[in-house]
Amino acid sequence: MNAPIVQLSNVTKVYRQGKLDVAALRGMNLTVNAGEFTAICGPSGSGKTTALNLIGALDRPTSGTVTLEGKQLDALTRKQLSVIRRDRIGFVFQAYNLLPVLTAYENAEIVMALQGVAAEERKARVMELLAQVGLQGLEHRKPTELSGGQQQRVAIARAIASRPAVVLADEPTANVDSETANRLLELMERLNRDHGVTFLFSTHDPRVMERARRLIHMVDGAVAREELH
Repeated sequence: MNAPIVQLSNVTKVYRQGKLDVAALRGMNLTVNAGEFTAICGPSGSGKTTALNLIGALDRPTSGTVTLEGKQLDALTRKQLSVIRRDRIGFVFQAYNLLPVLTAYENAEIVMALQGVAAEERKARVMELLAQVGLQGLEHRKPTELSGGQQQRVAIARAIASRPAVVLADEPTANVDSETANRLLELMERLNRDHGVTFLFSTHDPRVMERARRLIHMVDGAVAREELH
């Protein structure tokens, strides 16, 4: 069995809204192993995006522990968390989150540049990745010159360029049409199968749920049940 990458142990997350405390997660337990292609699914408000934010070190739990590759995230400093987000986690957002002033090439390269990867290696890796995601010849286009699906492919290339332990994809098919969504999912499946990239999605898209090999169903901030495909 592959080693655990992500572990949530009895995690709660409470947000203050006005004078009310709202529980987004209520004692969530989850383990994700290396090489998984797993989706956390459930209706809006079920806590799936909150769970991804905690795993991605973008937020801290109110109680319980979140562990990434054996490191307890809430015990780390801001600087240590910043390094983990840069080096060990790839992010794919539904809004793409590309930098508008940078080209597709520069957006895909930026995390490696921050890591201090040598320029020659960056170029070789980016050109290979952009070819893999079907963007060969479009390296110098800026996000406004690309379709939504092409922008999301740049985001996927950026997410895996740094060779992270896990790619977190928050509703990655939400803003694209069905044909583009299927192409993106096929791409991520291929990266998972051929290169062992671990993917963890949050979604309520049936297309993602059909392709995931493991489904984590959430209701009211907790895991209700699991399915293996």
